Amino acid sequence: MTEIEFSTLDTPCAYLKGKMARSSYKYIFNASYDYNSALVEHGYRRFGKYFSKPICDGCSECKSLRIDADKFKFTKSLRRVIRKNEEAKIETIITRPHISQKHINLYEKYHKFMENKRGWKYHQMDYERYFDVYVDGAGEFGFEVDYYDGDSLICVDLIDITADGISSIYCFWDIDYAYLSLGKYSLLNQILIAKAHKLPWIYLGFYVKGCESLEYKSDYKPYQILQDYSELDETAIWL
Repeated sequence: MTEIEFSTLDTPCAYLKGKMARSSYKYIFNASYDYNSALVEHGYRRFGKYFSKPICDGCSECKSLRIDADKFKFTKSLRRVIRKNEEAKIETIITRPHISQKHINLYEKYHKFMENKRGWKYHQMDYERYFDVYVDGAGEFGFEVDYYDGDSLICVDLIDITADGISSIYCFWDIDYAYLSLGKYSLLNQILIAKAHKLPWIYLGFYVKGCESLEYKSDYKPYQILQDYSELDETAIWL
């Protein structure tokens, strides 16, 4: 395993207006299952071979959040989401991360929609960039959960399986199927998978109060917040 460490310069924060952001990175070749698990537990986010955590000067609004999957209870409204997808005969396939034109088309469609809806900065996706961010570096821990309506790919949920849970990497879905709440449905499926395999946690990445795209995470209770982005040789404290 080879590791290169670096940090970014200050850039405008993607989550809070008027704030600046900086991240610490580890670029890791052939990360092991155990090492990835430790990084996730300490609040690192993985995209491809890049593992990052925030080191913003004077701001600590990015809170790493994990759902207690073992104690999670499905409300009536959440059970309705599951039932609605079952009635629509949405097929779920768990596979290794991969790339196809269907993936690219779905990603582009979703992000153009989010650009108009929430002002996300849009970047055109191509095969090379998609591979670098969502396929490469998956090691023995990276998977994706694909959702199909017949032959149509309508949702892609990228995850890592760790020693004590599931790390949510990224999910994108077809906006024409908004009535199925596919983003919510994919997260509920993560919880069901974790329960079935006796994995206690769903690592959801950052929760930022005041950021519309991230605030939904606090709706999934009970959850814990990482108290500090400690070093890997220190105990990660979640409360």
